[in-house]
This record gives sequence, C-alpha cells and structure tokens, in this order.
Amino acid sequence: MRLIRLLTPLLVALLVATTVPAQAATPEQRYGNVAHRATNAERDQRDRVDLRKNKCLQRFAVRQAKRMAAQRRMYHQDLGPILRRCRMSMVGENVAYGFPSGRAVVRGWMNSDGHRANILQPRYRLMAIGARKGGGQWYVAQVFGRK
Repeated sequence: MRLIRLLTPLLVALLVATTVPAQAATPEQRYGNVAHRATNAERDQRDRVDLRKNKCLQRFAVRQAKRMAAQRRMYHQDLGPILRRCRMSMVGENVAYGFPSGRAVVRGWMNSDGHRANILQPRYRLMAIGARKGGGQWYVAQVFGRK
C-alpha cells in the first residue's frame, strides 16, 4: 500500500508530461495543417493518394507566403529552383489570399479549374503549405511535388 502511495504521484506526473505538447502550434501552422487535411480529404473523395509533407517544399511554401504577405500581393514563384533544390521530377503551386481558414482556402481552390487540377493531380505525392498574415489578410502558398 505504501508503495502504491509513492508511485501514484510519479505516474500522474509522467502521464501529464506525456500528454502536454512540447510546443503549441502557431496560427500559421494550424492554418497549414487544416489546409493539408482538407486537400487530402478532396483527394480521398476521388481515390487519389494522400500527399505527404516535405521539408524542402515547406521551406519554399513558407518563403513564398512570407514574401506575398510582406508585399501584400499575390503572385507565383519561379518553380525551377524548387525542382532543382528539392530534387523533384515535377512541381506545382497554388497561391491565394484573403481566405480566413485552411478549409476555406482549399474550397476556393477547388472552385477554380487550374487550382483543382493541381490538388487532384494523381502524380503528385508531396505537398507543403505556407501561410502568413499581411495587412490582416492570410497569404497562402501550396507547393506540390513528386520525386
């Protein structure tokens, strides 16, 4: 009985330590995670494979979102450097601004032929999303790739 009393606080401390996240997600990460899940949900509905996250593509997506937010304008980046530096065989990009959530931006892209084609491209296997605020608006870059 005495051993149980001694071990109980230790077990409670261990449980609390393992259930508390090491670092809470930022608003930008939450926006991107929701958009990633929404993109894969659209692909799942059409029997496409889920797109995995990729660190190299993520750097380019975040950089593009930051640039657009800083300049408060939407534009595409040159995809050549992404092909080379991330060692991809094919890449694509969707950009947007003004959508209040990751789910909303994917809905917007799905209502556009070219953006929907990128999301549903069966050859893509990888994806990254960068989201940043500028002037109170979200600027988003979604980068797709295939090794």
